[in-house]
Amino acid sequence: MSFTLALVGRPNVGKSTLFNRLVGRKLALVDDQPGVTRDLREGPARLGPLRFTVVDTAGLEVATDESLQGRMRRLTERAVEMADVCLFMVDARAGVLPADEIFADILRRKARHVILAANKAEGRAGESGLLEAYALGLGEPLRLSAEHGEGMGELMALLEPLATEFEAQAEESAPETEIDVDEDGEADEDAPWAPTPERPLQVAVVGRPNAGKSTLINKILGEERLLTGPEAGITRDAISLNIEWKDTPFRIFDTAGMRKKARVQEKLEKLSVSDGLRAVKFAEVVVVLLDVEIPFEQQDLRIADLAEREGRAVVVAVNKWDLEDEKQDKLKELKESFERLLPQLKGAPLVTVSARTGRGLDRLHDAILKAHETWNRRASTAQLNRWLAGMLEQHPPPAPGGRRIKMRYATQIKTRPPSFVVMTSHPDEVPDSYKRYLINGLRLDFDMPGTPIRLYLRDQGQKNPYKNRKKAQPSRLRKHLDK
Repeated sequence: MSFTLALVGRPNVGKSTLFNRLVGRKLALVDDQPGVTRDLREGPARLGPLRFTVVDTAGLEVATDESLQGRMRRLTERAVEMADVCLFMVDARAGVLPADEIFADILRRKARHVILAANKAEGRAGESGLLEAYALGLGEPLRLSAEHGEGMGELMALLEPLATEFEAQAEESAPETEIDVDEDGEADEDAPWAPTPERPLQVAVVGRPNAGKSTLINKILGEERLLTGPEAGITRDAISLNIEWKDTPFRIFDTAGMRKKARVQEKLEKLSVSDGLRAVKFAEVVVVLLDVEIPFEQQDLRIADLAEREGRAVVVAVNKWDLEDEKQDKLKELKESFERLLPQLKGAPLVTVSARTGRGLDRLHDAILKAHETWNRRASTAQLNRWLAGMLEQHPPPAPGGRRIKMRYATQIKTRPPSFVVMTSHPDEVPDSYKRYLINGLRLDFDMPGTPIRLYLRDQGQKNPYKNRKKAQPSRLRKHLDK
């Protein structure tokens, strides 16, 4: 990416709509209600030949205290200072408001390059607001319509010379490095997959509101990158961050808190929960974050079960461990509740952490890597067939209706999660209890604790190739000879 473009402006001027258009996907939540965006969201943008990073920011508020709006403003101001270019957006239909003049003054002092844009300027309704934007003293305003894609060519023309300037600066400051090239140039195909910056390990942190998800990720990052506070439900978008955590490339998703479905009434909260569920589907490992004061509530169990049904590796982390006095007794109680309430995740890692102090983060890192390695585990067909013979000898399948079920062989068809096929007669009549017996055997004998396992039974009976074939009719010559 050649440079970073930050989208700034008052709430509800269309920043998230433009962000979605530049990245080419509906990543940011968009709604008529002002103040939807609260955290900083980054994404790879494309505009003609230009490739850059675009940052969607929270709407600039006048508040400067410790309120939620004040913390949102400080986060946006930090994005302004870090960005190469700021696109200051005003609402052409509402005209220039006093708040716009205050923020224009902030940008003049803190931003390196500022482009003024009057959004929602399609048609004649935005002409007066477009003219008013000249009074901000930031040059000629760009006429935009993020909703309809108008003005994208003009925006590209303004960004191109800046992109050339940034690329030249990057080339001058780039250090000369020696690159060691492998003479053989051949990769080891049998080597296990390891996360790389191009393909990081994807982790989603999920849980109920106010469990400490954003605080935990900030502690891992080592900076206040995500908005936090005592209020429940601060996070709305599922924010993804690329980080290097103990020499391992990660892409971590911070998700909105998920309440019971009956309590989710507002449209915006429904969108936030839906965005979080989408993050779970994209993740490889899901960290279910619990509150030590109220662990394993019904909603926690639903969230963990959702991750298992989606086939994701699961790590259960209990937060706010620094507040617990009787740690040994509490840990024993947590483990007993985990085994009893989530038998489908038996053996999954259970880690105690403190997002406030950072204790337990090393254990969480190791648990994530171990869960991911188990999720990618593969067994050979020869091992599986020896295992199946032992399982059948130890506990033969039932004979419903007096018909014996014959299981012939087993094989693994894929990983992520580990999935197996057993060829058997009468697969529809194998009871669920016997399937669980086989799954528990796979989990124990092939060291796959906690990871979701998929087992499919397929019919491969001895079929008569001549069954249902019509009897051949005798030829006319044959009929004549028979006479």
